[in-house]
Amino acid sequence: MADSATSIHWPNGHTSSCNAGCDWLVAAQAAGFLIPTGCLGGSCGACEIEVNGQVVRACIATVPASRSGSLTVELASDPYW
Repeated sequence: MADSATSIHWPNGHTSSCNAGCDWLVAAQAAGFLIPTGCLGGSCGACEIEVNGQVVRACIATVPASRSGSLTVELASDPYW
């Protein structure tokens, strides 16, 4: 399934597609969406996004394969930040 494109719905209303395994930051940049970053090593959590309700750190994660063929991204909100 890694060869099939996944449709990604971004918080800014744009939709793009990319293959599973693509870096989240690269996918966002290609879609014209900026994911905030900090350490770029997964430690600080500045790049946390919610993908279909599951929090991931975009700087160290890749786009997963999706059974439905689409994913919805939201910026994660942390009440302690």
